[in-house]
Amino acid sequence: MRGHVLVVDDEEANRRLFGRLLAREGYDVEVARSGDEAVAAIERQPPDIVLLDVRMPGDDGFKVCRRLKSQARTRLIPVVLVTGLSAREDRIRGIEAGADDFLSKPVDREELSARIASLIRVKQYTDQLESAESIILSLARTIEGRDSYTQGHCDRLALLARAFGQHLQFSEDELAALHRGAFLHDIGKIGVPDTVLLKTGPLDPGEYDQMKEHTVIGDALCGTLQSLEMVRPIVRHHHERLDGSGYPDRLKGGDVPLLAQVISIVDAYDAMTTNRPYHAARPPELAYAELTDEAGRGWRDPQLVTTFVSLGRSGRLMESVTLASVERGA
Repeated sequence: MRGHVLVVDDEEANRRLFGRLLAREGYDVEVARSGDEAVAAIERQPPDIVLLDVRMPGDDGFKVCRRLKSQARTRLIPVVLVTGLSAREDRIRGIEAGADDFLSKPVDREELSARIASLIRVKQYTDQLESAESIILSLARTIEGRDSYTQGHCDRLALLARAFGQHLQFSEDELAALHRGAFLHDIGKIGVPDTVLLKTGPLDPGEYDQMKEHTVIGDALCGTLQSLEMVRPIVRHHHERLDGSGYPDRLKGGDVPLLAQVISIVDAYDAMTTNRPYHAARPPELAYAELTDEAGRGWRDPQLVTTFVSLGRSGRLMESVTLASVERGA
């Protein structure tokens, strides 16, 4: 089969027409009579593309499209709105709802074939990128598993960073980058020997240089995927300090990417408040004091640290983390 197409239309004649045309092209066709049926079908088995009639009883095509595009699991599925409407306002409504394309009734068979083939081809490319990204994320978990002391660190970091980012009113793209960056920030440690990575005592200068290379190695690994473009600055620069004493590039002040600064703060907090080979878990207040001291020494942005500490002490940060954990089924 060339792909799985979901046809959503309340009129049986239209469902039959689309089914017949697409089956001739070699597609696996599934039909739904309403928006609710469509959403249920997609939850059972996400299609490669959705042909969605605009005018339907109950939830119309605009509303269903908006719903699909607002959810992480379905937002990358191409949606083609099929409509007899030609008014400019309706096209704009479709674009605002997130539609990927439009087909006008009566549908031209050649146009239908060309548009479906093009969007499914794009979807296949997207799936390949998603698969490659999943492999890298799995690799990051494998690296975390090398050290029993950091088990769960990436999950905690992802929830904490996203919650902090929400309070800072970051965009959805920025929040997604924080979430991915939390898992991938230390992926470069795949290139660090266990004798260095798992050493319980202080690192000598040569070992410390080896450890610092993980930021460069991780950046190179993430550079193979365009979908991780916003994550790369996090991976490379989460050990920079605003006074230029960090690594690997000794960036100063505003040159240190904001998302990297956020990950750096929550990473340091989690490291201080959990058991590690070189120290026992510290109470949150001691971690807040240390972060505040580092801001005073010029390592961190004082405003970011003050906001983080204030949110932590008020309980609002952990409330957001707990809520996110429940929503994700953690």
